[in-house]
Formats: sequence, structure tokens, C-alpha cells
Amino acid sequence: MSADKHLQSWQERFEMAEAMQPLLGKLYRNQGVEVVVYGKPLLNASTIEIIKAHRLVRRHVGEKLRLRESFPFVQALSRLAVKQCKVDIGKLAVKYWAEHTDTNEIESYMARELAAAIDHADDIAPRDVVLYGFGRIGRLLARLLIERTGRSNKLRLRAIVLRGGKKGDLEKRASLLRRDSVHGPFNGSVEVDEENNAIIANGTYIQVIYANSPDEVDYTKYGITDALVVDNTGIWKDEAGLGLHLKSPGASKVLLTAPAKGAIKNIVYGVNESDITAEDIIVSAASCTTNAITPVLKAVNDKYGIENGHVETIHSYTNDQNLIDNYHSADRRGRSAPLNMVITETGAAKAVAKALPVLAGKLTGNAIRVPTPNVSMAIISMNLNAETNKDELNEYLKDTALQSPLQNQIDYTDSTEIVSSDLVGSRYAGVVDSQATIAEGKRAILYVWYDNEFGYSCQVVGVMQTMLGLTTLSLPA
Repeated sequence: MSADKHLQSWQERFEMAEAMQPLLGKLYRNQGVEVVVYGKPLLNASTIEIIKAHRLVRRHVGEKLRLRESFPFVQALSRLAVKQCKVDIGKLAVKYWAEHTDTNEIESYMARELAAAIDHADDIAPRDVVLYGFGRIGRLLARLLIERTGRSNKLRLRAIVLRGGKKGDLEKRASLLRRDSVHGPFNGSVEVDEENNAIIANGTYIQVIYANSPDEVDYTKYGITDALVVDNTGIWKDEAGLGLHLKSPGASKVLLTAPAKGAIKNIVYGVNESDITAEDIIVSAASCTTNAITPVLKAVNDKYGIENGHVETIHSYTNDQNLIDNYHSADRRGRSAPLNMVITETGAAKAVAKALPVLAGKLTGNAIRVPTPNVSMAIISMNLNAETNKDELNEYLKDTALQSPLQNQIDYTDSTEIVSSDLVGSRYAGVVDSQATIAEGKRAILYVWYDNEFGYSCQVVGVMQTMLGLTTLSLPA
């Protein structure tokens, strides 16, 4: 292909992606339809991101999906009365083109494949969400909730609760939402309403409330009712402490973004969210590491059985550590986080059993905090009940990442060049690095990357939706 033809091909793809964008936006805003390509979300995607999502289809089926092949499916989708669902046009298009050579039957094909979502009853009322705490996870949850802003959005961010309230605090909080050293600038506009103590982000009006205790707020004063309060502070971890939130008028349920103590359910979305009942008013989304390793461990245990194992977490430093050497109540964490590798404890391996009881008592774990600000790795060493090898295990995990019910939790890479910074912004709970896999006989070692901030926040949103009964249909099944 000549240089001019390469440029012409790129221009055609770029223009096709540009034509897709308004259709994708209207589908979500007006009908609650989120379009993906083999799991890669196209909601608010740039033209380049749309093109890249199509190229990645090569990993799944051996060749890329051309935009001219998928665009008719987006057009057909926009003409169907489909509501409140997630539609994978990548899978639909690949299946169609394997059996057809023209576009004549696309609309009838789509109507058959999406029948369960056509004229789907949209009688679920939107639910209010309050973020209690606005640190690393709180701000990323805000981004994830705001990107879904629209008339059809059922999960509505209404307020954030903070301690403090000194002069200039509101603008500083808005600035932290606007700019992030790890995840980059906010995709949109952020304004401050000083008079009413609010932040307005992409049209989402977020009341900023100052309080020193969970039971000090009357949410009904701000028109907030029956709200899910997401506690991002990590201060209260048991039923007594988290129960304080429920004493505030307008709050009805609480989700903790950390491991809980006592009998509170620890949920790893994709693994045991079905354990959540309508009666559960306090739930934990477990830890980022537990979310990263549990889906992979479930997949391995389902096929091979796990006799026992050890999880070593190579974890980016967090706010709990010191920038320079100073007093800290925990062992070693007082030493400078950007200058040291720090051995510390983790309960993630034991916590797996709360989401996956079949592994109770079978895992040990430890952690090393390292001088990177985000993206961590879990090294999972296992003794299996059945024999395998590297190629067989990798092929199974690849298929699990692409086709199984865990496809939204587990990603898979066969790159020989990938490093931690490449995974910033990954929406998966964990990413299996197949090039590092070691397996022989009944011994296996897996290396699983995870964005311990953003990937975990995506898992939290899944738990939020489940708690509020806002789960959506994913098609094709």
C-alpha cells in the first residue's frame, strides 16, 4: 500500500469514528444504551479511542474489526427502541459478517439479537448517591458517575461530604477533581458555586456538605432521599461505625470502599455480588487487591482446583505512608514512600475467602509497597489439584477474559513490552500478564497487574448498582 493510501485509509477511519460519536452519545443520554466493542466502552470515547477499540478486536478473533463494518450496526441500534442495556456491537458485527456478505439483513438481525431490550420497561427510578470523603477513590468515583450524566442515568451523584470547610476549600476540592497527576485532566468542565456551596461538573450539580461525623448530616435539607452513602474515608469499618450514616435523614444504605470488619458482606463484583439482598443496608466492596486476585483465583479454581497458594502484592504507595521519614503507628510505613520498598501486611489473601469461601484457609499473603504512585501487581503462586502448562493455562485465562462471565473483571495481555504505567486507567479488576506465567505440572505462578485506583473504582460502581437494583442487561449474552 502506498503512503497516500495509508493516509486515505486513516482519514476514512477517522471520519467514520467522528460520525459514530453523536449516535453513541444520544443512545446513552436518551435511551440508557451503553455501546462497547468487545468490552471496551465507547461512552465519551475520542475518535482515536474508538479506532483503537476496533483494532483491539484482533486479540479476540485474529483480525481487526473495520469501522465501516461496525458503523451500520450503530446506525441500526439508533433506530431500534432499545433501552437500559449494554450492547457489544463488536461481537454482534463479527458474528454477522461471519455469516453474511452485505448489509441487507443487519436491522432484522439486530432486532432478533436485542429482542430482550427492545421496549424494555424503564420504570426504575433514579437513585441518589452521596460520596462521604473525597480522596483518591472518592474523586475517581465522581469521575465515573459524572461520565454517565444524562436523562437516562439511574445512578446520580448528589453530594460529597467533607471535613473542614476553611476559606478556599471549595475551590481546592474542585481543582483536585479538575486535575489529577496520575489520571490526567477531568474530561469536561468543573465550575464552583460559592454561594450555594456546590460543584457543577458536566451539568451534574454536586452539593458540598461539611460534617465531622456520619450522623451529623440531614440530607433531606438538600432534596436527597433514600440515598446510598459511599464511605471512602476508611475510618469506620464495622457495623457500629458505618451504621452512624444511617442515622442521618435521607440515607438508606452504606457502601464501604475498604475491607469491612465483622459480619458485613465483602463483595467482589463479578464473583459474589449475587450475595447482596434487598435487606443488606451496609456492604463492603473489599480492597483493590482482593478485587484484583479473586476473579483470577475463581477462574483457576473452577478448572484446576487450588490446593493452596501465596499472594505477594507489589503495591504502589498510598496516602497512608509518609513522604519523608516520620512517625507512623504501623511498622515500616513511617519510612519515606517515594524512596523505599516497604514490606507491610495485607489481609487481601485471607479476604478472598469472604467472597470465595471455597478458598478459605488455602491462601497466605504479604505486600511490598514500592515507589510508584499507581498500578500494582499481584504474584499468585499456587499448588493445583490438576496438572497444566504455561500454554494451556494462558489459553484458558485468555478465553476467560474474552468469553466468560468474568470478562468484565479479567483482562489479558500477551505483550512483551507492557509495564505498570501502561495500565493506568484500566477498567478491569486485574490484567493477566501471560508472558510472565509459569506453569508446570501442578505448580503455577500468575502475574496480575491492576490499577489499584481506577480499576477498583469501576468495581465499586458495579457494587453500587447491585445494591440499588440498577443492574443492566448485557447483550449479546
